[in-house]
Amino acid sequence: MAEQAASATAPQTETPVRHTIRARHEFRGMRTAEHYFTVPLDHFAQEGSGAAPETITVFAREYVSAAHTEAAAQELPWLLFLQGGPGGRGNRLNSLGGWSKAAAKDFRILMLDQRGTGLSSPIDRNTLPLRGTAEAQAAYLGHFRAASIVADAELIRAALGSGPWSIYGQSYGGFCALTYLSFAPAGLKEALITGGLGTLAGTADDVYRATFQRVAERNAEYFGWYPEDRLTVEWIAGHLRRTAEFLPDGGRLTVERFQMVGSFLGGNTRVDGLHYLLEDAFTQTADGNRLSDGFLEQVQGIVSRLANPLYALLHESIYGQGQATDWAAWRVLQEYPQFHPDAEPLLLTGEMVYPWYFEQDPALQPLRQVAHLLAAKTDWTPLYDGAQLAVNSVPIAAAVYRNDIYVDRGLSLETAAAVRGLQVWETADFHHDGIADDGEAIFGRLLGLVRSAATSAGA
Repeated sequence: MAEQAASATAPQTETPVRHTIRARHEFRGMRTAEHYFTVPLDHFAQEGSGAAPETITVFAREYVSAAHTEAAAQELPWLLFLQGGPGGRGNRLNSLGGWSKAAAKDFRILMLDQRGTGLSSPIDRNTLPLRGTAEAQAAYLGHFRAASIVADAELIRAALGSGPWSIYGQSYGGFCALTYLSFAPAGLKEALITGGLGTLAGTADDVYRATFQRVAERNAEYFGWYPEDRLTVEWIAGHLRRTAEFLPDGGRLTVERFQMVGSFLGGNTRVDGLHYLLEDAFTQTADGNRLSDGFLEQVQGIVSRLANPLYALLHESIYGQGQATDWAAWRVLQEYPQFHPDAEPLLLTGEMVYPWYFEQDPALQPLRQVAHLLAAKTDWTPLYDGAQLAVNSVPIAAAVYRNDIYVDRGLSLETAAAVRGLQVWETADFHHDGIADDGEAIFGRLLGLVRSAATSAGA
């Protein structure tokens, strides 16, 4: 049911990757190319069955600054960007800006749609049932964790004719970078990580205990800035307890689903957007005060997993190693009654995933049985190789955000100490979405750290 990265740190299959470029475009100061790769579903399958291995498609879009001539661009080294998630497709850039503007000065950027996302054999409520039973669907999803993403990247790197390349991992992309350093370090020239030093040996329970504490602190900070929003949140919660309100997709907006708007709290650049959302909450109707259509439409975009069900299905598995995660966030929540939907004052939550998601979200209801099978899965393979990380020789630098509510500072620093040569830039100037705030400066600082380390090592 799972990828076999524990017993084999390198892919076992030798199926050559098929690579095609279907379109090229130039606009707004950049050139793009759309790359499609055909890769094995199971990189770690043991040979000898005689059957042709099943394959999937992985998509990546190349971005190059038009400031480089086409000939010069061909000589630029590659930078692979690993997006956050799990379940998040690669960014669709309309122009080069922030970190991508900085990176495009020296790199060809490869924006990967990690397997199961975007145009990479996408997984959703329509495609997953094609696998058959819930058990078959759960087995299929066992091939969509970080070790398989890294194996895809290595095949893609070879198909592009690249030597060891640079990688940049944001959030979950940083977790993938640590897996890369564990199982395929020879493919890397250098690694940059922002808000993504996951715990190497800790459990999902450890992660959520730290997360709930951080989110509680962030609630207090936010309502200190916007005390009037405390009243609005209580008004909305009381209204939802008394009155049935429905989102545009037909799903009911419950108090616990409303608490999910706390996702705004995880950033510098978007935290104030929570205030703008809340001020749209009510409108006067013939039936009295009701939640406005504008508010409900915005909330649906926050609480629905229609576009990225993998996030809900695999979120806890990114911490799963050798044991069941067993709905860790839901279990740990019981230790923090201040987050209960009946609590007063009501606190908003963050990235946690709960079993009721698969009951209340229409997009997830067809996947409920699969989700429970994944939560009960006990044979998750290791995501990291601690021994390899302890002797790491790849230059690596990571931004650790001191007040990050999604990736805990303390756990991040424990991980940093376990990776040889990892340089930490710790800052309180940003939250989890730092690269959306000042990505150009953050990228430049991290790249400077790894380049200085490489220079020192070669001296």
